[in-house]
Amino acid sequence: MKSPVSFVVAALALAWGGAQAQGTIKIGEINSYKAQPAFLEPYKKGMELAVEQVNAAGGVHGKKLQLVTRDDSGNPGDAVRAAEELLAREKVDVLAGSFLSHVGLALTDFAQQKKVFFLAAEPLTDKIVWESGNRYTFRLRPSTYMQVAMLVPEAARLQKKRWAIVYPNYEYGQSAVATFKKLLAAAQPGVEFVTEQAPPLGKIDAGSVVQALADAKPDAIFNVLFAADLAKFVREGNTRGLFQGRGVVSLLSGEPEYLDTLKGETPEGWIVTGYPWYAIQTPEHKAFLDAYQKRFKDYPRAGSIVGFNAIQSIAAGLRKTGGSADTEKLIAAFRGLQVATPFGPITYRAQDHQSTMGAYVGRTALQQGKGVMVDFRYMDGARFQPSDAEVKQLRRAAE
Repeated sequence: MKSPVSFVVAALALAWGGAQAQGTIKIGEINSYKAQPAFLEPYKKGMELAVEQVNAAGGVHGKKLQLVTRDDSGNPGDAVRAAEELLAREKVDVLAGSFLSHVGLALTDFAQQKKVFFLAAEPLTDKIVWESGNRYTFRLRPSTYMQVAMLVPEAARLQKKRWAIVYPNYEYGQSAVATFKKLLAAAQPGVEFVTEQAPPLGKIDAGSVVQALADAKPDAIFNVLFAADLAKFVREGNTRGLFQGRGVVSLLSGEPEYLDTLKGETPEGWIVTGYPWYAIQTPEHKAFLDAYQKRFKDYPRAGSIVGFNAIQSIAAGLRKTGGSADTEKLIAAFRGLQVATPFGPITYRAQDHQSTMGAYVGRTALQQGKGVMVDFRYMDGARFQPSDAEVKQLRRAAE
């Protein structure tokens, strides 16, 4: 015969199990909302839309998703402190987010130290899934390698020999430039890189940078600047005629976050990666666009897609685990996980935890006083990866 205490313990266990089955899965999200609002305000809306859609459909195995966000001020130390607080005080089940590459690397290391699942939604540095990768970290957005690899065939077609390069002097910029040099030199033997300008992030002296590039007399320019640095660079470059008669290949510059800021100053004919939301005609994207505009009375930006896909990815992983947020089960679920997105299906590669989400490549143009992308096509991220053998070598310390 069981004691009264045994009955109490059994009853409590049953009640706890029922609460868990009908409970909430908490996603702790850390990002540079104040430092990078142009991208991250739409990103947050994308996440909110996805959470609402998942929960309206009954959640994941009966569990609702709850988003708990923190601002990292664009600082790795603040990001780690936020992650610690989310785990200790908010008791979140998984971590997600980050925008700037050096912040993403700090959270990647934190995930390994604390053995917690982390989905790096936006930071682009290759190190997150290669040299500094680990079993706890997966990455959604196409990396610097992938996006540069999408641009290099177009750069080679320009048949320009003398290239100048400008980039923000931190991990993302350095990574993008190293890949561009390597891939373009392989695609176009004999190419020369005649000058580099690497201003600190957010602190560009645009006049000096533009003059230094012009003095080198390049045939073409590879640009990696974004946000306020990009706007200052374009304005000064237009004023001084830097772009006239020169090919320009520019990472991210076709995203509406940045074209909206440039407005009528948008240079025409740049080869860019971006997001032409206004002209994508696939059923998946139309469904997303309609839902987003109905919910927010606004059009989506690239950040909106990333935020939406991040939550949908976590939900897909949780469905595969049966609703469990156990770290090891999520890791197993994400390796080879397929997710339906507004860009079509994507897969999280087992070999390096990188998703195959792609990007659009096209040219900039002015239409009705606004910058847009034209002559674009979608590049499937699965096509722009190193070989498995190369990935294995790059990731040799990750597991």
